[in-house]
Amino acid sequence: MPAQIEQVNGHTEKNSALTGRETQSNRSLPSPIPNHIGIIMDGNGRWATERGLPRIAGHHAGVENVRRILKQSAKYGIKALTIYAFSTENWQRPLDEVNGLMRLLGLTIQRELNDLHKNGVRILHSGQLEGINHHLQTQIRRAIDVTQHNDRVVLNVAFNYGGRAEILDAVRHALAAGVNPNELTEEIFSQYMYTSGLPDPDLIIRTGGEWRLSNFLIWQAAYAEYYTTPTYWPDFDETELDKALAEYARRERRFGRVLEKQKP
Repeated sequence: MPAQIEQVNGHTEKNSALTGRETQSNRSLPSPIPNHIGIIMDGNGRWATERGLPRIAGHHAGVENVRRILKQSAKYGIKALTIYAFSTENWQRPLDEVNGLMRLLGLTIQRELNDLHKNGVRILHSGQLEGINHHLQTQIRRAIDVTQHNDRVVLNVAFNYGGRAEILDAVRHALAAGVNPNELTEEIFSQYMYTSGLPDPDLIIRTGGEWRLSNFLIWQAAYAEYYTTPTYWPDFDETELDKALAEYARRERRFGRVLEKQKP
């Protein structure tokens, strides 16, 4: 996965390769379009297993798909994508799969960073760098640093990420900064989250057919719309993205309020 990364309070920034500089698609899109989409990229392993391939082949296919969906999102004017690439729980997977995922991220940064930078992608990283090997940490930080001034689209990579860990880290950072707990507000607290500076996600997409958040953006997604599809992530193409956006456009977002019916 192409990326560039910058670490701020546990948040690292990243960038991904796009082709062309289009800002609009030829497709007729429903309105409104979300500003920020979070994606739980599930089903890579099952996609590979059903094809008689090793699981890591599914992760390679999933990385290739990030480029496709990032490009399409930029065309539609979506300003940020947060992708769930590796959770704090994923360390419990078989060692060869974990090592393969670490190598894959490093190779992707190496291969894609320049193109992502040229095409205006800003890379962010959400998660903890502790526990990741030093060379990969350096690559992530460099990706963030290189792309920090890009403003076409943000690719925020949640890698070694857990929503509960993020909240605990935010509490620690707020206390270390001398924030008075009696004066703490949601707005102040959000400044200490990994995603500080990004708007909360409007839409959470989960591929692979599951119906849970799996510890993903549990603070930020409090009022996000949720969309799930049985399609595995490597097969989640532009048409599947359009379906998710069409469903989002049909939702009435009330944020806890009761909206008055418009008079005829």
